[in-house]
Amino acid sequence: MASNQSKLTFDYVVVGTGPAGAVIAKTLTDDKKTSVLVIEAGENNDRDKPIRDSRFAPELEEEFFPQYFWQGEGVPQENVDDLTFEWTTGRLSGGGSSINGEQYVRPTPSVLRKWEKLLGSLWSPEEAIHSFNQLEDYHGKTKNPEIHGYNGRLNIRQAPSKPPSVTKKLVSAIENATGFPKILDYNDPRTPLGPFYRWQLYQKTNGERESASTAFLSSDIMTPDGIGVNGRKLRVFYKSTALRILFEGKKAVGIEFLKEGQKVQAFARKQVIISAGINSAQLLMLSGIGPSRDLKQAGIPIVFENPNVGQFLTNHTLNTATFSMNQEDLPEFQNDPFALYTGGAFLPSPLSRNKRLRGVQLIGIVAEGQLNIAILFLMPKSRGSIKIQNNDPLKIVLADEGFLENKDDLNAIKAIYRTYIKNIAEKLSKIDSTYQLINPTLETINDDEQLENFIKENFGHNHHQQSSLRMAPINMGGVVDRFGRVHGVNNLIVADAQTIPFTVDGNTSASAFLIGYTIAKEILKGNLD
Repeated sequence: MASNQSKLTFDYVVVGTGPAGAVIAKTLTDDKKTSVLVIEAGENNDRDKPIRDSRFAPELEEEFFPQYFWQGEGVPQENVDDLTFEWTTGRLSGGGSSINGEQYVRPTPSVLRKWEKLLGSLWSPEEAIHSFNQLEDYHGKTKNPEIHGYNGRLNIRQAPSKPPSVTKKLVSAIENATGFPKILDYNDPRTPLGPFYRWQLYQKTNGERESASTAFLSSDIMTPDGIGVNGRKLRVFYKSTALRILFEGKKAVGIEFLKEGQKVQAFARKQVIISAGINSAQLLMLSGIGPSRDLKQAGIPIVFENPNVGQFLTNHTLNTATFSMNQEDLPEFQNDPFALYTGGAFLPSPLSRNKRLRGVQLIGIVAEGQLNIAILFLMPKSRGSIKIQNNDPLKIVLADEGFLENKDDLNAIKAIYRTYIKNIAEKLSKIDSTYQLINPTLETINDDEQLENFIKENFGHNHHQQSSLRMAPINMGGVVDRFGRVHGVNNLIVADAQTIPFTVDGNTSASAFLIGYTIAKEILKGNLD
């Protein structure tokens, strides 16, 4: 081991170039003294048109092209008619941020207060807003430096600048149906609820996708093949798949990875940082950290037994409602093809006692001459798990997302259709009679058995996986502490959405950026030495 260590040694070794990994690599190497190696299984595809051009985002989320995605499938979901869903994320520079739907949604203060209560002031709403403002280069209607940042690296575009008629009609219908007034900015902590014309998107002003790669691993940071520029001690190894974490006793010292068919070892003088998203739990288990029974069955030597690894996996649910629409509204909608969405809303769950909490996300989408509303339930009680199958790092794990395992989730979704969708349909048809609910029909919504069958048969997947490596004390289901340090071992950090301690009430990428940036700043302060 000593001979290899002299060949490939850095201060930090990071696995993954997604939102957390990329911002960590850039932030740590800003001083030009710190050396960082980042290991990325995919390639740098920032220049590919399907990745660069935001108009391809819907197609990417449906087709899962093998050159950009991990190829895997979860176990049949018992409570959703045994449907199986893809178990995948981006396998390229930028990770999931290079192939997602581009929605920028911060966790609300109500969620962050739960984080703060469990983990301390590091994760308070005030600290989070400060970090987001440092990250953002915001382009939108909001002109408040207390809410948004205008000098960061992460381009955020509020779009479209001029909402088309279909958006105005939908938002008016949601206002009338729910009683929540229209809001300008759902990321303003003072206005987390209500319908709105404009989504905030990870986009440059010209509509091109902004990803973790384009923002934090761009040409002023490194060359396209991963070599730091202007004296920056950064190296990114592409087409390199992490196999296991290397330990000396209980001290993480490096990563073994597969590069060009050969096993290679890279060593960290200070810390190993795992930011591999849905693959982070597998990497920990392959390396001997996890449930002892599963590790023994897989033939993996135990470094530290923690039954929480891979547990508490959470994902938001996804369903839809489809409407006919006025075909004369289509040309105007196409004026800003990069806008992607047709308005939306954040609303409380109809079954929640606290009507100030986000529980529902509605997304307007025009496709094939119809108006669709994507329905996300943001407060699921169901929990899934990630389980190791064997000691082969190239095998996909057994991912069971546990959709609708808790019956309260199904009841909540049914209530969304009956309380929100049904009333929105009524108000929308009064605004313009060509807008009529097609699927599900009102008859289906009013019949409990039919509605339940519709929800299960048309159940979707939105890739908001989180919390399989919770940030919490070990006796409270935790795998990492408030700094992302893995319980039971030394010099090992996990920083990505899998460490989210309490489910976020919106898309997960903003939270991943927050986690990566917060931990990077704590490393620079010396709090993790």
